[in-house]
Amino acid sequence: MADGAIARDVDDLDTQHAPWAEPGRAYPGGDGGRWQTEEVSFRPLTHVRHTWQPGHSPALVVIPLGLIVTICVVDILAPQHIHLGPLLVAAPAITVAFAGARLTALVGVLTVVAQLVIGAARGVIGTANIQAQVAALIVVSSLLVVFCLVRDRRERELYRVKSVAEVAQHVLLQPLPRRSGPLRIVCLYLPAEAEAEMGGDLYAAARTASGSTRLLIGDVRGKGLAAISHAALLLGAFRAAAHRQATLPRLAVHLDGAVRWDTTQWRTEGEPDDDESFATAILLDIPDGEPVVHLISCGHPPPLLIRRNRVSTLRPRASHLPIGLGGLGGLADPDDYEVETFDFEAGDLLLLYTDGVIEARDTDGAFFPLTERAAVWNAESPEEFLRELREDLTAHVRGHLGDDAAVVAIHRDAS
Repeated sequence: MADGAIARDVDDLDTQHAPWAEPGRAYPGGDGGRWQTEEVSFRPLTHVRHTWQPGHSPALVVIPLGLIVTICVVDILAPQHIHLGPLLVAAPAITVAFAGARLTALVGVLTVVAQLVIGAARGVIGTANIQAQVAALIVVSSLLVVFCLVRDRRERELYRVKSVAEVAQHVLLQPLPRRSGPLRIVCLYLPAEAEAEMGGDLYAAARTASGSTRLLIGDVRGKGLAAISHAALLLGAFRAAAHRQATLPRLAVHLDGAVRWDTTQWRTEGEPDDDESFATAILLDIPDGEPVVHLISCGHPPPLLIRRNRVSTLRPRASHLPIGLGGLGGLADPDDYEVETFDFEAGDLLLLYTDGVIEARDTDGAFFPLTERAAVWNAESPEEFLRELREDLTAHVRGHLGDDAAVVAIHRDAS
C-alpha cells in the first residue's frame, strides 16, 4: 500500500476543525445554536511534512569510514604488486547518496589522508603513481562536493515551493468543522497523485441563521491547474453565499452563475462558446430540529444513508445539469431546481462521495463495491467509518487511485 498516495490521513481526523473559527468563540448553530470549536494549538502548515535537511542520515557515515579503514589496512598488508588504493574513491561516492556537502568533503579529505598513509607505509609516497592517485581523489571529491551543493540548493528551493503550495491548498480546501449542531462531520481527501494535495474534487460547509447546516460536495471537470482554479471559484462562491441564500435553488443558481461568469467574462462578441467548464455537485441543507435532509443533485453520484447497518441510496427523482451548465440557453432560474427531501434520523450516517471512489478499479478492472462494503463498516463513528473506507479502498486499488476521491461522512447524534 502506497502511504504517499494518502494526503489527508483519517488518523488525524480527530483534530480537524473549522480553520476560520477562533478558539473559544461561539458561532451560529451547533448544540444550543452554536457552531462548536475548541482550544487547539494550530500547527504551522509548513511543517506538515518533515523539514528538509541535507545530510539527513549522518549515521550511515560508518559505511564509507569502514570502507576507508578496510581498504587502508588490506592495502598495507597486501603484497607489493596488489594496490587497492584506487578503491578509496568509492567512499565519497557512497557518502553523497545520504549526506550533505560538508560530510562528503570530510570523507573526501579522509580518503586523501588514507592514500597518503598507504603510500608512506609502502615507502612509495613520493612516486608518480601515488601522486596521481591523490590528485584523482582530490578532483573526484571536489566534484562530488560541488554536486552536493547544487543538489542541496535545488532541494531547498523545491521544499520552499512545496511548502507554499501546501499552505495554499489547505487554505483552498479547508477542513470541515468537526461538529455542527447535532451533526458530527468527518472528511477525507485521497489524491490520485502522491505529491498532490488537491485536485478537482471539493467539499465545504456553512451554517445558516435559521439553524441548519449546508454542505457542498462536487467534482470539477478536468485535471491540473484548470480544475483547481474552477474548484477555488466554486468553493469561494459557496462560502460567500451559502449562509445568505434563502433556499437551495437560489444557492444553486448563484453557483451556476458564478461558474458561467468565470468562463464567459473575457469572451469577445461572436467568439464561440467552446469552454466546457462545469462541476457535478450535490447541495444539502440539514436542519437541526428536523430529522430530514434536503438536497439538490446536479449530476453527482447519489449519497448513501446507513441506518442500523442497512445501506440505502438517496437517489433523487430529478438529477439536474452540472453546475455551470444549468443555464444552457439562458440564465438558470430557481424554478429549474427541485429540492428532494429524505429522512435523516438520529443514529443515521450520511455518506457523500465523488466518482473517484465508485470508479476505483482493482487489478482485474472491477469497480470498488462501495454500497456492499458500507454495510459492514462502523456507522456509529464517522471517524472509524472513514478509516475503514480508506483502508478498503486503498487495498482495492493496491495504493494507486486512478482519480482523486473526496468523501464526507455526516452522523446525526441524538438530541
